[in-house]
Amino acid sequence: MASFNYTGRNANGSQVKGSTDAANIDVAAEKLFKKGITPISIVEVKLGGKSAGSVDVFELLNNGRVSLEELIVFCRQMYALMRSGVPILRSINGMVESANSTSLKKALTDIGKQLEGGYTFSSALNNHPKIFDHLFVSLVHVGENTGQLDQAFFKLITYLERELDTRKRIKAALRYPSMVLIALSAAMVILNIFVIPTFANMFSRLGSELPPTTQFLIASSNLFINYWHMMLLGIIFTIFMIRQSLKTKKGRYQWDRRKIKIPIIGSIIERSILARFSHSFAIVLKAGVPMTTGLTLVAEAVDNSYMQEKISAMRLGIESGDSLLRSAVASTLFTPLVLQMVAVGEETGRVDELLTEVGDYYEREVDYDLATLTARIEPLLLVVVAVMVLVLALGIFTPMWDMASAMQGK
Repeated sequence: MASFNYTGRNANGSQVKGSTDAANIDVAAEKLFKKGITPISIVEVKLGGKSAGSVDVFELLNNGRVSLEELIVFCRQMYALMRSGVPILRSINGMVESANSTSLKKALTDIGKQLEGGYTFSSALNNHPKIFDHLFVSLVHVGENTGQLDQAFFKLITYLERELDTRKRIKAALRYPSMVLIALSAAMVILNIFVIPTFANMFSRLGSELPPTTQFLIASSNLFINYWHMMLLGIIFTIFMIRQSLKTKKGRYQWDRRKIKIPIIGSIIERSILARFSHSFAIVLKAGVPMTTGLTLVAEAVDNSYMQEKISAMRLGIESGDSLLRSAVASTLFTPLVLQMVAVGEETGRVDELLTEVGDYYEREVDYDLATLTARIEPLLLVVVAVMVLVLALGIFTPMWDMASAMQGK
């Protein structure tokens, strides 16, 4: 349980300060909302009196971006302030002091200056694309024009919280396989540096002929010990080249296309992207955004250039006169069950509601896949461990058995 210092405003608009204990910053914000306090600043107190927001190392690593948790807190604060009737400029200026993220604080300061200069809120947000993407800005723009800015932020809270929950579930499902792979890698390093050289020295003193498996183990150990620096440089160079390739349009497209076809986890990635697409498309349609414009916005929100190309093709199909159903069929992204739901949505004029159902369907599929992910990966990991043990047993114990047999024969 962590302790948080907060600054907020009560129902009367007066500023209040205090501290509260909670599991994380989101729970702390929820507790304050239940008390009738709109949080302006929530700062985790660490040992020694230093707050979690006092170090900007993560800001440098994130390259000016803001975490999803901080963006959710921002949306919650804006939703509460808009519902309370607080002017936008006053809300932004109040949150500048409360922002824990340096990047968000700088962005809000600049947004406040732009608002004072006559910019609309959505235009000011649009000047900070690293923090506020096109979907975010478009929903705020629609909220501004319809006088429902509080509802726009409520929709964003729902969307961002769902995205955060999906990320957490994927990370939790991958935690066990990752730990096993790390343990296997550490075991390989220890065996190559400490164990195999010891047996190699013993076998060399005996001068007996070694079986191929033992020769392979000794050769791999020598390669690791004598050329580890070259191997390390090779790994670093490979990572660097991959990162550079991903910065190119072609490299990013190839990776995005291939990662959804990776065995076991590829289907999870694809369904999570389709769930994000369905929910975000439903949100923009409910907000009153035209379908073609909504598809353009959603294509940028899916964060996958291959899927983005497919969605853009759907938009072109609709612009050329095709129905949403026909464009969805041509994209080959959706299953027959989902296409039936889209057809019903078009026939009844409830496309946004049916898209929400489609998103929920894909989320349930992702949940099931994540729940069974460990069960599907475990056999593969067991095979890898079994092969390692077999190679080590044959490589180390076979020569020892041969020597023992030779000694008994003498």
